Amino acid sequence: MWICGSGGGSAAAGTGSCVTATVGCTEWVALRGGPARSMVYRTYSLDTRNDSVRRALVMVHGTNRNADHYFTTAVAAAFLAGALEDTVVISPRIASSEGSCHDKLDANEVSWSCTGDSWRSGGTAPAQTDLTSFDFVDELLRKLAKKSAFPNLARIVVAGHSAGGQFVARYQMANRVHDTLGVPVSYVVANPSSYAWPASTRPLPIDDAAPDNAKGAWETDKPHTKFSYGPFDGSACQNYDRWPAGLQTRTSGYTAKMSDDELKKQLVSRPTTYLLGQVDTLPLGGFDSSCPAMAQGATRRARGEAFVKYVNEQLGAHHTIQIVPECGHNDRCVYTTDAVLPVIFPK
Repeated sequence: MWICGSGGGSAAAGTGSCVTATVGCTEWVALRGGPARSMVYRTYSLDTRNDSVRRALVMVHGTNRNADHYFTTAVAAAFLAGALEDTVVISPRIASSEGSCHDKLDANEVSWSCTGDSWRSGGTAPAQTDLTSFDFVDELLRKLAKKSAFPNLARIVVAGHSAGGQFVARYQMANRVHDTLGVPVSYVVANPSSYAWPASTRPLPIDDAAPDNAKGAWETDKPHTKFSYGPFDGSACQNYDRWPAGLQTRTSGYTAKMSDDELKKQLVSRPTTYLLGQVDTLPLGGFDSSCPAMAQGATRRARGEAFVKYVNEQLGAHHTIQIVPECGHNDRCVYTTDAVLPVIFPK
């Protein structure tokens, strides 16, 4: 049963949490002290003391920047997990009115980059070059870690799907707040179209990376592991290893002053789970068919399987991979699956 809450939002009966993607469940996050700001949907105020909250889930939207939709997905998952009462669920709106993006912005709302080194990869805001999209989530995590608001917060999970999965995969390896918060942070990357490869090698198009085999991978919900790696012929795809598809040519944005070794170390050391839809093997839902993306594999699923194997076996990471049964490129299917709930709502 749902009951009306103050400010135009709705609360889940018995929890006091704000659970609808309406203005009453939004809040502004000031950046660099303001007046620049960005908006989030959230189930509880980020500034009011709440002794009941023990974990936080930050859910990053996809390419359409539809934070309202992703908020309802995350709230539905919290309901299924019985976690509404002790979890603050947040979906940041990384809005943009640049290029092909046409979001309507409020006063002082930051317009994030929509192309190139975009909001997906910590790109600089075109009109505010001292701000990047990763700074937004840095500030959000710092707010969550404040004992004045959430004194009993014990876990933070940063998750995303599709373009949001790209954001989280790169934020995981790049952010500079992970070890400063005093609260453990884990990352959940679902169905991105590409990754920032930590080496110039790429999967060879044989065995499970052969295009026909990758497209037929939907027949099993077990991860494929027959991947080999070698040099990539970049003569016809000279930007295949440039950021954000690789680590080269990071000349602006959040990662510009970070070394390759620093990014690799953080990639390996930080707890991460990769969620890949069993049937996310078709070029649907904004599939990236550019040559840098195709160099990573023929399908989203194959790209993820090959990347995780490489990072674990070649770099010594201990990342986890889950193939989500019967799900394609659909955030609601992935994040409301029973086996995924303990990953995004850890005990």
